[in-house]
Amino acid sequence: MRKAMMAAVVCVAGLVMAGSLFGGDIELAKKSALEGILKAGELKVGFESGYMPFEMTDKSGNFVGFDIDMAKEMAKAMGVKFVPVNTAWDGIIPALVTKKFDIIMSGMTVTQERNLKINFADPYIVVGQTVIINKKHEGKVKSYRDLNSPAFTVTSKLGTTGEQSVKRLIPRANYKSFEEEVTAAMEVVSGKADAFVYDLPFCVVFMAQQGKTGQIVFLDKPFTYEPLAWGVRKGDPDFLNWLNNFLAQVKNDGRYERIYNKWIKSTNWIDDIKQ
Repeated sequence: MRKAMMAAVVCVAGLVMAGSLFGGDIELAKKSALEGILKAGELKVGFESGYMPFEMTDKSGNFVGFDIDMAKEMAKAMGVKFVPVNTAWDGIIPALVTKKFDIIMSGMTVTQERNLKINFADPYIVVGQTVIINKKHEGKVKSYRDLNSPAFTVTSKLGTTGEQSVKRLIPRANYKSFEEEVTAAMEVVSGKADAFVYDLPFCVVFMAQQGKTGQIVFLDKPFTYEPLAWGVRKGDPDFLNWLNNFLAQVKNDGRYERIYNKWIKSTNWIDDIKQ
């Protein structure tokens, strides 16, 4: 009799606990950004225009690029309106955390430091740091290692993994940071700096634009591993699950390849971009 009563008590306790956990899961789901997106009927996407070819502004004032097309596909899959929110890079994570938008889609590299503040979906593309050098160093500077000397001035964009790579891997170089990556790269074209370190996709585009001047040489082999991913607020497993499934779907149904070929493999869009 005692054993039967004990079993009944354990069974009831188990049901209560399961009910509590289930209720907790439901409450967590209700707090997901997905619920807010569907309720509002719009997907607010945070990015900083200017990172070619991921997010840019064309001559008509429209936001275009790899991330923009992916965001539009995402909004379409949700059945909601795509709402772009152009945001300064140094404030983009705080803006996400304070719910100025729903997701960061801005060519953001996954780093452990950033991952302490936000969560990332699975990487949608992997890039790395490359080097553009002034023509006068051709044949002498063959890799980033050759720049590790106070004799060289190296540039990159403030607050990026390009800047981090310079400080970590070529610390002896004279480093100069700039608010805009184009400005930093133009220092090398003008001869005011010896080298520019930045993400491969941007450097490919910059070479397509400025390489014809004959003033610069592209060392196009990436020397870092940098996965780019979409950032969301912490504590939202439902949104992460949806994003990862969406990414798997577009990578296998032809949409990702179409967008990749349009913005990464081709540079036909360059003349339409606001400079």
